[in-house]
Amino acid sequence: MNRIKRTDGTVFTPSKILAVGLNYAEHIEEMRSRRTSEPVIFLKPNSALTSLREPVQIPTQYGSVHHEIELCVLLEKPGFQVSEEKAMDLVGGYGVALDLTLRDIQKKAKERGHPWAIAKGFKGACPVSEFVPAHQVKDVQNLQLTLTVNGQIRQSGNTAQMLFRIPELIAYVSRFFPLEAGDLLLTGTPSGVGPLFPNDTIKAEIESIAAIETKCLGWEDE
Repeated sequence: MNRIKRTDGTVFTPSKILAVGLNYAEHIEEMRSRRTSEPVIFLKPNSALTSLREPVQIPTQYGSVHHEIELCVLLEKPGFQVSEEKAMDLVGGYGVALDLTLRDIQKKAKERGHPWAIAKGFKGACPVSEFVPAHQVKDVQNLQLTLTVNGQIRQSGNTAQMLFRIPELIAYVSRFFPLEAGDLLLTGTPSGVGPLFPNDTIKAEIESIAAIETKCLGWEDE
């Protein structure tokens, strides 16, 4: 089981990684999709976790691998069927995550009405930073997200643009999943997603949380 760390030294082992799709309007447009009345939820396995401070491993044999920068919420308390009013009581920290996606495989799955599990859950598909304690982030719904690749800005957005905000997301997923300490919630990505290749240099930044620069390597380079 992969573990994550908060900057105060606390270590957590997530039982699951919950992720939200289509939570920024411009990303919905670029994906030629439609806005939904409820959050779109999918899962990544714990085995997809890896450190964003290590080189990002890019599988080269399965088609295009896209970057999606996201605010990642760390839950430090358990909860089930939590109200929106009490949802933030579960939050223990915030981090920067990449929701790496095998886009060609995902596209085929969508066309066939199949799940996205492989496209979203492959080895290394969820690089994350260390987590800042929640009390250190003054306004989590007004944070700038920026992802650059080889010095060029690819993604730029603000958490104020989320269609479903964090308390609503936590309350929604807790209707179906008993939440446990250490679980992670990826909250969606702004527009500008695109391919990564071995030898690319990426910088993932969310204000007040982290700014991390790293390299991309192909799986064959391990």
